[in-house]
Amino acid sequence: MAREQRGLGTGDWAADAERRAPGAHAAAGAGPATSDDTLGEEVVSRRCFLGVAAAGVAAAMIPKAAESLVPSPQSLRRPFAAAQPIGLQLYTVRDLMQKDVQYTLKQVAAVGYREVEFAGLFDKKAATVAKWLRENKLTSPSSHVPLDRLKNSIQAVVDECNTLGNDFIVCPFIDESMRKSADDWRRIGGDFNKVADQVQRAGMRFAYHNHDFEFKQLPSGEMGYDILLNECDPKLVKMELDLFWITKGGQDPLAYFAKWSGRFPLVHVKDMTGAGEMANVGQGKIDWNKIFAKRREAGIEHFFVERDNPKSPIEDIKVSYDYLSKLGL
Repeated sequence: MAREQRGLGTGDWAADAERRAPGAHAAAGAGPATSDDTLGEEVVSRRCFLGVAAAGVAAAMIPKAAESLVPSPQSLRRPFAAAQPIGLQLYTVRDLMQKDVQYTLKQVAAVGYREVEFAGLFDKKAATVAKWLRENKLTSPSSHVPLDRLKNSIQAVVDECNTLGNDFIVCPFIDESMRKSADDWRRIGGDFNKVADQVQRAGMRFAYHNHDFEFKQLPSGEMGYDILLNECDPKLVKMELDLFWITKGGQDPLAYFAKWSGRFPLVHVKDMTGAGEMANVGQGKIDWNKIFAKRREAGIEHFFVERDNPKSPIEDIKVSYDYLSKLGL
């Protein structure tokens, strides 16, 4: 379905909201557990018992601040009631995209993915890539775009993302030279507000994707991520929370969901081993049931599987897809 083209200054986010229906996916999510959902009144299955035992081992290896990611007895048993499309960040298959974008999209769709997030078009025209998306029954809610391009070529970015059908434009990274101090982070927050205002006037939304450096303590005692959440206008700047990197950074995403509810319409889904290494989803220690049980609170609309350095890209994304499919998201 062709998307209406919008230029900077002509978009009306409020008027566009009903068409986009932000939060439509999240609204279907499972609610939080009730106080009655305990093991004390039920028989514990052998599978659940083994999971709880494994959770004790995981607790000793995952960072202290992220202990809530260790599987609880309740989350090991709790099903989800609503379906949500499983997405893929195409950075995972970048080496394949470099060789053949069209065929790679076909392979991704064949695994079962229905949403993709771009990290570059590999010298292909947006209109051509959009055609390949339609042919494979894929949609693209978002694209990663470097900050310098957002600052210097925003209209070209908007045109490209409109053509791809994106709802979100995401800044994926901040260069180390720009983020030495708390004041630097405040300046970045101001820059994000300006870029996000332009993006919103073009009929889309802006978000920032984190790594782990945002959670390192600055000389002031603050953390860059917290500064961004305080400095950025929540009506303009959203967050794409990378659930591996926040855990790697020693923080608990559930605490951020609770404190900054509704600020996280996008998340990256990748697992972490007890040793802190990246893993396919379901092959690590992060409790995905517990995470997605809070998706309404977080405001999650789209989630994207990602593996930064896959050994076998298509096989790896299938492992993650198969695991998430079984969760019934």
